[in-house]
Amino acid sequence: MFARLAWLALALTLAASGAVTKIYLVERADIPGYPYERVVAKAYFAVDPNTPANRVIRDIQNAPKNADGLVEFAADLYVIKPRNPAEGNGTALLEINNRGGKGMLSMFNFATSSLTPRTEADMGDGYLLKQGYTLVWVGWQADVPMRDELMRLYAPVAKRDAGPLTGPMRAQWVLDAPAKVQSLGDRNSMIPYPVREGADASMKLTVQDGPDAPRREIPRSQWQLAREEYGKVVPDRGHVYLASGFQPAKIYEFLYEAQDPVIAGLGPAAVRDVISFLKYENAGRVLLGEQSRHIKRAIGFGTSQSGRFLRAFLHDGFNRDEKDRKVFDGVWAHVAGGGLGSFNHRFAQPSRDGHPFLNFLYPTDIFPFTDLPQTDADTSLTDAVLAKATADKVTPKIFYTNGSYEYWGRAASLIHTSLDGKSDFGPTPDTRIYFLAGSQHGPGTFPPAKRNTVNLSNPNDYRFAMRGLLAGFQGWLKDGKEPAASAYPLVSARQLTTHTSIPFPKVPGVTVPKRVQMAWRADYGPEFRSHGIVTNEPPKLGKPFAVLVPQVDADGNETSGIRLPELQVPLATYTGWNLRDAAIGGAGEYFNMVGSFLPFAKTKTARAAAKDPRPSIAERYPSREAYLSKISESARSLAAAGYILNEDVPALEARAQKQWDALAK
Repeated sequence: MFARLAWLALALTLAASGAVTKIYLVERADIPGYPYERVVAKAYFAVDPNTPANRVIRDIQNAPKNADGLVEFAADLYVIKPRNPAEGNGTALLEINNRGGKGMLSMFNFATSSLTPRTEADMGDGYLLKQGYTLVWVGWQADVPMRDELMRLYAPVAKRDAGPLTGPMRAQWVLDAPAKVQSLGDRNSMIPYPVREGADASMKLTVQDGPDAPRREIPRSQWQLAREEYGKVVPDRGHVYLASGFQPAKIYEFLYEAQDPVIAGLGPAAVRDVISFLKYENAGRVLLGEQSRHIKRAIGFGTSQSGRFLRAFLHDGFNRDEKDRKVFDGVWAHVAGGGLGSFNHRFAQPSRDGHPFLNFLYPTDIFPFTDLPQTDADTSLTDAVLAKATADKVTPKIFYTNGSYEYWGRAASLIHTSLDGKSDFGPTPDTRIYFLAGSQHGPGTFPPAKRNTVNLSNPNDYRFAMRGLLAGFQGWLKDGKEPAASAYPLVSARQLTTHTSIPFPKVPGVTVPKRVQMAWRADYGPEFRSHGIVTNEPPKLGKPFAVLVPQVDADGNETSGIRLPELQVPLATYTGWNLRDAAIGGAGEYFNMVGSFLPFAKTKTARAAAKDPRPSIAERYPSREAYLSKISESARSLAAAGYILNEDVPALEARAQKQWDALAK
């Protein structure tokens, strides 16, 4: 009920203690159909740059200070909470928003839209609310597009008394369609660092025909710093205009000099301090009731970029707050692969990641990869994702979930193997690793589509497993009940292999990728590890680390991990990889983040005609009833093991019926 009311920010300012100094309420309203309310606000912070917890923030000493010597900043805050906190389950579930968006209502509630959740319909099936979670989002990224529905960080820039901080920058893009203008920000949407005034001599635009092809410089006379506006070309130091046009599937790279780096490490500090505020500092406050009396634990959940953020959050030491208390009790990094990222560097580009055919050689897939310490014999470096959390005695319980795509396209094997790939490594007793077999980067839908890819996209909807695992995580944190056992491919069980050795069936018209996403021993400059300063130029590469992929059976389906019913009782082959359609260029290259769906022939006759080595559907299952019986058996077994919810078994059975009717009739 919106009568509660909105836009009374000044009247409803909440004074706070600790690093969170105040919260301005923007809007407060009931969620129809649930005993929940939505709180939209803006949090303000002031942190002491000299405390141990804040010295991990890169360039914090170069930030402007207030009269008390504190660094001030702000972040958007969005909370969906029980109206009566005592009726909640005691857990704050904070999603690290992905490029400003909100995704966990889609992930766990099957919601179709969750950017601005307002209505009962936006809540999907309401699972998280029915379970009593307090849902939290905090803006942590300063360069997200300026749209009202996106969460953002409002951070100062680093400066020196002698003048502005400057440094080299690298922008890179690969297009699927011709264009004349390209932003210097990632994905053509993130707000870029513009070219510094007076630094034109440092600019250089190059193009490559492929990842291993040489760079060719495009003459300065052929391009300019500009964008198109109402059909005219206007100067703009954040865009590059190429009159002849940027071509699809070419790799373009622009090197230049920028100035005034945002202090990006205040983003993880904002996440840290909001959770500490909710857990420790908020008793009796007006905004969230007596929330801290009832918030007993906090889980940090992040998908893709946000999962890498959480791994970097732990690695950099942010799970200790200013008063040396544990921040997150549980951390769940989903489809993050082996990556970290640019979340606490000078001139950080937080959106930049790394894929087989996108964002090459940014500081993402870099050592360390594992929770426990490893020593790299080639560089003599010893490190671990949990090194600082362990030293600070604030180590959380951890879930890692990755799909097939992450092993092919995000170097996921490195989180649980030795650096040479010859043996298994870890995890810690408080870490669980789950491989979502036969899945692409995001949950799939049925029927599958084909958009600029050679094969149909992968329809495996792994959200059923995510819901089951969340229930296990909550039980682990709240009651000490062991969650479902880790399920991931092991070197010792011969469930991992090199991509060149994968025994994929020779299905006519299907090509297995010729390479995987590599993780390199890369030199990003002498101050990268000590001060978080990246050269932002193409790094010098040493030897690659050993990246392995999951083993497959005679159908091409993976043999390990959490295999949902449609993998255990298949009507098709499910892969984590797909290739670009020749129509958009780059034939033979990955179509990033999308998997393949390769249906079996219906009958033996059809299989023979297609020269498909995989048995047909009719050869596998004598009837629809026999097939559905096996699906039910598989689903019940997964539920008993804690990998899915009992209540989701009927939905999986209905999904299988739909697939049979579409593929076998």
